[in-house]
Amino acid sequence: MKSADQQYAHRKKGRKMPWIEWYNSLAKPSWTPAPATIGLIWQILYPVILISFGFVFVQAFRGKVSWVIALPFIINLVANLIFTPIQFEMRNLPLAAVDILIVWATIIWCVIAVWPHYKWVSIAQVPYFIWVSLATVLQLSITAMNWGRP
Repeated sequence: MKSADQQYAHRKKGRKMPWIEWYNSLAKPSWTPAPATIGLIWQILYPVILISFGFVFVQAFRGKVSWVIALPFIINLVANLIFTPIQFEMRNLPLAAVDILIVWATIIWCVIAVWPHYKWVSIAQVPYFIWVSLATVLQLSITAMNWGRP
């Protein structure tokens, strides 16, 4: 972990601290998973998301379900994809916290919206929901623990 003086020296030279150094310098709960573990979990979840969300989008394009059913999937996908740039490029913890709350809430909306049409798609979201629930608590904790930090 870099000291405050080292972080200041990085900024003074006009260089941005590498994202992993910045992330490692944040105050975090003791139960925070290692970055490699977080990456592995997403590598497992993204294929499930791709297949289930893709199926809903194909059904919407075919007219088998309304785009109203696909809407929470669209919002979720956008919110999920912008989380990393918000968190690690912008380094905006409060905005990342709002974003992950949107991801979390839209998973619930997805499950409710698609359940009457394709129950398997709803069931496929369970691991995603469990992980995002944990990630949401983690993000809110990190945000609170680092409130006011530049």
